[in-house]
Amino acid sequence: MRRFLADPLTRLKLVLGAMALGVLILGLAAYGVLPGPNGPGAGRVAAMAGKLATGAGDESVGGGTVLGPDTIADIVTRTSGAVVKIETVVQGQGENPFANDPLFRQFFGNEFPFGPQTRVQRGIGSGFIVSPDGYILTNDHVVEGASSVMVTVVGRPKAYQAQVVEQNYNLDLALVKIDAGGDLPTLVLGDSDRARVGEWVIAIGNPYGLDHTVTVGVLSAKARPVTVGNREYSNLLQTDASINPGNSGGPLLNLAGKVIGINTAVSTNAQGIGFAIPASTVKPVLGNWVNHKPAAYLGVSVGAVPAALAGNLGLGDGQGAYVATVLAGSAAQKAGLKPGDVIASFNGQPVNGPDDLVAKIQGTSPGAVVPLVVLRNGTSLRLSAVLGSK
Repeated sequence: MRRFLADPLTRLKLVLGAMALGVLILGLAAYGVLPGPNGPGAGRVAAMAGKLATGAGDESVGGGTVLGPDTIADIVTRTSGAVVKIETVVQGQGENPFANDPLFRQFFGNEFPFGPQTRVQRGIGSGFIVSPDGYILTNDHVVEGASSVMVTVVGRPKAYQAQVVEQNYNLDLALVKIDAGGDLPTLVLGDSDRARVGEWVIAIGNPYGLDHTVTVGVLSAKARPVTVGNREYSNLLQTDASINPGNSGGPLLNLAGKVIGINTAVSTNAQGIGFAIPASTVKPVLGNWVNHKPAAYLGVSVGAVPAALAGNLGLGDGQGAYVATVLAGSAAQKAGLKPGDVIASFNGQPVNGPDDLVAKIQGTSPGAVVPLVVLRNGTSLRLSAVLGSK
């Protein structure tokens, strides 16, 4: 070894090789492949990861946005004040538990002295403030049948009695109003149509009464048809952000802090699968509700397009709305709609399921003349309807 290193040419080659290796390492660190001594490589890697994480979702979220260690916390700090807890009381009549007891029947006979009992059921859900004067958006099933609705706002010492202003069973949406004696923080609806599968999302709500729980995940899928109880949803967002009972009505936020969905359901057959009503369904309805405009009316009952029919028509998942019935004398009948038709476009916009069609109708003013694209027996028809008032 000594004899090898004693050769001047060999030593020069070793020195130059070491220098070249050092330059290569520094170059890799500067480019981000290896971490540099002060973190320049780590910064480049973080920036690249941030671009992949944020994508190009809402208009305020660009591909250059970096998802840093404080990004989620900052969004939660900025938005959580507009998320509220909703507590309800539903009263109903139930059979007396002793009515069928043989001992009581033997004693009292058919003249049983205790009638049906009044049963009180308490519920809990979430919502978020959409206007400074106290309008709050939530799910219809959160406040359905409630005799009392109480809303708790962050930082306020007492809960407020709320009035249910509007409800829509088919869309599972409701608007309630509180008087807080001053302006309240609000959330803004984002563009759920531009949201991409794989984007980060944040859910805030009150699962099992645990106030302002924050969960994070990604947008797992769009346009999911889901049946929960007696409700059929045709166009839901799917997420793996944890959603549990009590989250219903709360916001699903993007990294711009805008609401792209209203959390509404959880899969009982699997873990890590939750669903939200897309903001695109909510926007037109909410605008009319807040401005106290009457709802427009087409006069059809619609459902999801049967799979076989959708395949024959070349429709993708969630596209179009199948006309089940047409009411006599309605705007739909006057326009020429028939049972079995598929409404593919309403007022120049594609129809993404029956929920989307209902939202589009209710977001239009009564009396408006709207063009329709209808698929019938494999043929595309262009009709025109003058919407009625409901």
